[in-house]
Amino acid sequence: MDLPFPLAEEWAAHLARDRRRSEHTVRAYRATAVRLLRFLGEHWGGVVTREALGGVSAADLRAFLAWRRTDGLGNASAARELSAVRGFLAFAGADAPRLRGPKVAKGVPRPVVPADVLALAGEVADEASAPWIGARDWAVLLLLYGAGLRIGEAMALTASVLPLGETLTVTGKRAKTRVVPLLPQVRTAIDDYVAQVPWRLERDAALFRGARGGALSAGVVRSAVQRARAGLGLGERTTPHALRHSFATHLLGRGADLRALQELLGHASLSSTQVYTSVDAAHLLDVYRNAHPRA
Repeated sequence: MDLPFPLAEEWAAHLARDRRRSEHTVRAYRATAVRLLRFLGEHWGGVVTREALGGVSAADLRAFLAWRRTDGLGNASAARELSAVRGFLAFAGADAPRLRGPKVAKGVPRPVVPADVLALAGEVADEASAPWIGARDWAVLLLLYGAGLRIGEAMALTASVLPLGETLTVTGKRAKTRVVPLLPQVRTAIDDYVAQVPWRLERDAALFRGARGGALSAGVVRSAVQRARAGLGLGERTTPHALRHSFATHLLGRGADLRALQELLGHASLSSTQVYTSVDAAHLLDVYRNAHPRA
């Protein structure tokens, strides 16, 4: 249980009360603080106090990140974890040691791994100017990745889709409609946004609203992603549309049928969907080269 870490609870309360961070951000940052305190307790062999945190070294943080890597963290997720750690140490009155964040190697663009999708969405939500905007951005990005929507399709959704069910009817190119499944996590994210948005959501009006109450612009989402990816060390091709590509590639990698994927993506022809077979093959080749002793 996480209860033996009162300092993490204090930080979570500070983020919610004084910094007005979103519920998602508070939950994620609290979890980071708990992980750090638990790790340092085992690493140092004792209870970690506020005073003890003043002695955290760069080697300690490198060891913490290496431990987190065992959970499959990508570079973007590791960078976000390090950012949260720095914030927590500052709250505790400790100076975080200088430590260069992980860098992403340049090369052929690859799908964004699931952990880095969450890191990107979380970073965008953290930088929002209000909690409800953070909840909105988190919901939009999870929708793009979790359901494979084009950003224009997400912006075109109206409040008539509420209340949400297990599927969502989407209008794509050439006014073609399709039905996509909604993961529970995506439904929860949208419901959280709907509960916080300060504007009345009329059935025939936009579901996702801008800061002044009008329909949210795709450009606002793209700009937020651009700022967040820089802080996480992600490449310039990590865009909202890249989340749709990642959705497709990850489904194909887990055995999805091309025809079913075509329907989920709303492609007019199978040839548009077949591009993902080469993307997935390239990813598998990367895995082979990195893992095989004679590659």
